[in-house]
Parts: sequence; structure tokens; C-alpha cells
Amino acid sequence: MYTVTGKTNQRDLLLQQHAPLVKKIAYQLKAKLPPSVEVDDLVQAGMMGLLDAVNKYEDSHGAQFETYASQRIRGSMLDELRNVDWLPRSVRKNMRDVETAINQLEQKLGRPPSEGEIAKHLKITLNDYHEMLGDCGGHQLLYYEDFHDAEAGDHFLDRFITDDTSDPIRALLEGDFRSCLIEAIESLPDREKTLMGLYYEQELNLKEIGAVMNVTESRVCQIHSQAIARLRAFMKEQSWTGAV
Repeated sequence: MYTVTGKTNQRDLLLQQHAPLVKKIAYQLKAKLPPSVEVDDLVQAGMMGLLDAVNKYEDSHGAQFETYASQRIRGSMLDELRNVDWLPRSVRKNMRDVETAINQLEQKLGRPPSEGEIAKHLKITLNDYHEMLGDCGGHQLLYYEDFHDAEAGDHFLDRFITDDTSDPIRALLEGDFRSCLIEAIESLPDREKTLMGLYYEQELNLKEIGAVMNVTESRVCQIHSQAIARLRAFMKEQSWTGAV
């Protein structure tokens, strides 16, 4: 039986010995996630998981400490991914409003609505709408919470990141997500479809795209945000399971 000092020394030793394990798991996870995820954030969450494992582990659990710690570390990282909101709530709300407006107008008009029509539906000026799109430059096609299944009580990350060999991006591409996304891109207005091709296929930056399309870099950002909103609206309308 350890004395208080003995327990402290044992914990410090376990933390020191298994700190590299945290980084290993963080980099394995990072390789399968979007660029917006910072590995340092994963490491920080993983260290909290390791500390929790050290405090709760007992030899009587019947498992090697590294096995037990790996589970706690990975779980803490996944919890961090679920809880992080990469954009301010006000920005996310604005983009949800834009997506809803696009969806409603497309059903009413039978075609993609223009920027002016979207602004009018939102009861704001066109300039204000452009400013809103510019503020939403970090808007993404997918967010982690998009994959939460409230009825099943589970989460996409729980289902597809179960071990070191799990690859959630491949799971998406091999499912109906890819075909739905291709259809969504085809439905975009020509200008937005061109921009998406320059950005994602030819990998041009915003300044280069602006030169090709003869618009400012800020205007490229606005058009990109609107294209993302259209894609999300389309995929929701098609009831793709990930777009909640």
C-alpha cells in the first residue's frame, strides 16, 4: 500500500511515461480530421484524459494501464471535438438563417435564388447580406454536431473512430455523402460552381480566384460562404443523414 508520497510519485511517473502516448493518439486522430482541428488542442484534452486515467486506474481492473489510458485519452479528445464550436454562435445562427432562406426560396421559385432574393427574404439590404457572408468566411460544409443522432443517442465520431485504424473521412466518402455532395455541387449557379472548382480542385487561393473571376478577394469569400450555404441547404433537403 502506497503512502501519500508514494501515490504521488507513482502518478507522476505514469504521467511522464505515457505523455508520448497522448501525442501519438493526437497525431493519429489529427490525420483523419479537417485542417481546422489543432493538434495542440487534442494533446491538451488527451493529457486531461491521461490524468483522469492515472487517478482512477487500479491494478484490479484487470487491464494493462496503457490500454486503459488509451481509452480515456481517446475519449477525452473526442469529447473535445464534440464540444468545440469553431465559429461564434452569432455567425452560426446567421448561416443557419441563410440556409433556411435558400431552402424556402428554392421550394417556392423552383430554382436557386439570387443574392437579392435571399437578402429580401431575410429582410436586410443587399449590402448587409454581403457583409454577413463576409463575416462567415470560416463557415464549413460539415460540423461535428451535424453527425449527432439524437434518437440513437450516439455520434458519428463514436461510430467511426473506434480505434487507430478508423477513418471517418473514408467512411463518409464510401457512403451516400459523396454522391449527394456531387449532386449538390451540380445544382449550384454557374459562378459558384466555378469558384468551388477553382478552390477545391485547382487549389487556388482567394486572391488567385479573384483574379480569375475579376472580383475582389473579399467578394470571393462572400461567394464561397453562399455556395457552402447552398450546399448545406441542398443536402438537408435531400435528407442526407449527416446534414442535420
